[in-house]
Amino acid sequence: MIIALEEARYKLIELRKVLEELGFALKIDELHTRAAELEAQTYAEDFWSDQSKSSKILQNLKQTKDRIESYDLLNRRLEDALTLAEIAIEENDESSVDEVVSELAEIEKEAERQRIEILLSGEYDQSNAILSLHPGAGGTEAQDWALMLYRMYTRWGERRGFKVKLLDWLDGEEAGLKSATVLFEGTNAYGYLKSENGVHRLVRVSPFDSSGRRHTSFASVEVIPELEDDDKIEIKDDELEITAHRSSGAGGQHVNKTDSAIRIVHLPTGIVVGCQSERSQLQNKETALKMLRSKLAEIKEREKLEKLEDIKGVKTNIEWGAQIRSYVFMPYTLVKDTRTGYEDGNITAVMDGDIDGFINAYLKLIANNSIND
Repeated sequence: MIIALEEARYKLIELRKVLEELGFALKIDELHTRAAELEAQTYAEDFWSDQSKSSKILQNLKQTKDRIESYDLLNRRLEDALTLAEIAIEENDESSVDEVVSELAEIEKEAERQRIEILLSGEYDQSNAILSLHPGAGGTEAQDWALMLYRMYTRWGERRGFKVKLLDWLDGEEAGLKSATVLFEGTNAYGYLKSENGVHRLVRVSPFDSSGRRHTSFASVEVIPELEDDDKIEIKDDELEITAHRSSGAGGQHVNKTDSAIRIVHLPTGIVVGCQSERSQLQNKETALKMLRSKLAEIKEREKLEKLEDIKGVKTNIEWGAQIRSYVFMPYTLVKDTRTGYEDGNITAVMDGDIDGFINAYLKLIANNSIND
């Protein structure tokens, strides 16, 4: 058992170098300077004269301080664990082995998480994320698959500490869902979830097939950043088709069962957005318009278009050949990402929201691609 303590002590000493490199990558000294500058701005006499500007400064300050505190805490944990290991070795105390080994694993995991966060340097990566789900062809089977993905992402978000808010929902015909839109609120929500954008394929024995045959189903996931600056995208009233309808929702507890739900069709592009989470038609309309602006801005940026009028709508074929990830329940269990090659045989854990391995592999892939480019 003392050998295990010696090995843990050696790994903790090696981790000092890793954390030092992490500090350089985080530009921790610059973060301290940045935090001081932002805090100084909050003491200005006219700080609250512009609510929008002051809110962004406070948000930036919090994010900067949180990153500093996370890094400092990680260093303290390492030093405390190393001290405990050295004392245990000196006193031949085998009772501390499990605690030291467990803390070593947690420190390694947190260091990896902070390394991954460094990769989130895109313009919108720190934004909230709006995730939409749509089943492919196949009726009930595909609609049930979309519901399974909805549960997977909401559980992931809750586990990650994001605020998860259901914005819109259309029930499936017999089971599952026809569409759902979810808002993930929190720092880097879009940076993480952008990896999920694409078609997801399921292979399983269908519970809706009395013959017990194996089925392949598809569902698409669309992820866009929630944008605060609405002035960049101008939408004309005559370009919109707005309808009100009665809300429906998962279990009925997430949304208001009234006629306040709003669905908006952007006629030039055919893009459809909806919201039913707010208490009034007006609030739902405002939220839906914000979603539409975010979607149009994201498409405009992604397609490198000069004008909003150039957007003709982006349609993804929810079918074979378009998938980014496959989830196989039968004849074996495996989840594999076709872009990165990352795979996980514990499909139960994946469907319960354990998708960080897939997200991290994608972020590393695009980081490597950008370096090679």
